[in-house]
Amino acid sequence: MNDLKNQQRRQAYDAREKQNNKDEMSRIICDKFIAHPAYRQAKTVMWYNHCRSEVRTQSALLHELANDKRIVIPYCTKDEQGHNKLGLWLLEDFAELAPGMWGILEPPEQRWGELGKEIAPEQLDYVMVPGVAFDKNGGRLGNGAGYYDRLLKSVRADAVLIGVCFESQLIEQVAMEGHDVSMDIVITEKTLYAGKGRRFVN
Repeated sequence: MNDLKNQQRRQAYDAREKQNNKDEMSRIICDKFIAHPAYRQAKTVMWYNHCRSEVRTQSALLHELANDKRIVIPYCTKDEQGHNKLGLWLLEDFAELAPGMWGILEPPEQRWGELGKEIAPEQLDYVMVPGVAFDKNGGRLGNGAGYYDRLLKSVRADAVLIGVCFESQLIEQVAMEGHDVSMDIVITEKTLYAGKGRRFVN
């Protein structure tokens, strides 16, 4: 299974690197993410700050900070046992952030755990999930570090999980294992695909 996952990762990484018009394609994807009815109904929404060749989110994220949603971003940390974990930060201003792991903008370590800024996974209503590859049934392949797998097991069952990627990152069928979490929806610049692993919200 690991060999197949690594092969799929390499294929999708290459496709993502070669993706043309990343800014324009990313804008279309973020617009679809915001336009979904479940986004309008959500109070607390998780975005991610992009890095490398991922779907670019910062322009749309900056715009959404001016609206009435509670915007949350993840950052890479460890749990009590030393396992990879995503902390969740209530973002009110980009000035709160500094380059962290892999150059991703995140809250500085001295502020981790700050009262009123840390958000529990159970509070998330609508979750943007990056990935290396997806399939049209909601299958997701991450980087292999397990950060998102652990987070997504902690969100409420009715939280809407949205995978975002370029159409070029789609593969026929992601090699999924028991600990992998499927998306409710996968959004590309082309369309929205309804995932089959969880409840799909129109």
